[in-house]
Amino acid sequence: MDKIVGVHGIGKYHYYRDAGNSVTGAATTMRDKWDRYLHKGLTGGEPHAKERYVTEIAYYAHLLGENKDDSPRAVQAMDVGAQEVFVAWARQLDSVGEGLTGALHRMTGWLLDRLQVNAADFAKLFCPEVAAYMAAGGEVRAKSREAVAEVIRRNRPKVVIAHSLGSVVAYETLWANPDLEVDLLITLGSPLGMRNVIFEHLMPAPVNGWGERPRQVRRWVNIADKDDIVAIPPGLRACFTGVDQEALVNLDWLDFHTVEKYLGCGALNSHLKPYL
Repeated sequence: MDKIVGVHGIGKYHYYRDAGNSVTGAATTMRDKWDRYLHKGLTGGEPHAKERYVTEIAYYAHLLGENKDDSPRAVQAMDVGAQEVFVAWARQLDSVGEGLTGALHRMTGWLLDRLQVNAADFAKLFCPEVAAYMAAGGEVRAKSREAVAEVIRRNRPKVVIAHSLGSVVAYETLWANPDLEVDLLITLGSPLGMRNVIFEHLMPAPVNGWGERPRQVRRWVNIADKDDIVAIPPGLRACFTGVDQEALVNLDWLDFHTVEKYLGCGALNSHLKPYL
């Protein structure tokens, strides 16, 4: 089996804390979970008998600082009543006609588009770790990329699966380290195209409104839930060249961003099977 490295997303500091402030312990616990989630997707839900799929998780959450709430999205953390008020407000402002998750997705995109220079402040509400990673100064950003690069360089995987904020860290890491050759990059629930918060501030910066697949990555597959409020926009082909394939999925009416749902939904199967 070819090596697969995972790059985790937001809300994962507690693994470090629970492992006694051990990066290795946090990464091992997360790898075990990713194996179970992938097994469900690959087998349709057969019992997991300790099959190994992921070689290692590149762990960097400890570098971003502890998020006391550990909640990746303040909007999703609202109770149902508060969400309904939020959605009603959204419909008044933007004539949103979808259901709850569609309205949350549309409203978040609406705000990010209109807040522009203040969008980073809004990002702190639903994704404080994105704000921490993108903060001015860049020390946390550089150390996070170094941590991910070290794991990829040591394992030399054929496949990198990057979830959520991890897709941003992986993208910048691969651009910054041209010696890291990857056959397949899979991004899940990626905010890479998020205007005013991430896209314009990527390293390297987009040219004439376009980002580009890292040149030593042979294939790039992007998968996003249609209503994931972290993956705005869910499709990346409109702002990145070199995205070979995209898929929109419908994971769950509220649980629309977790790596468990993405890895277990079956959308990765055809892409991963040649490497298993």
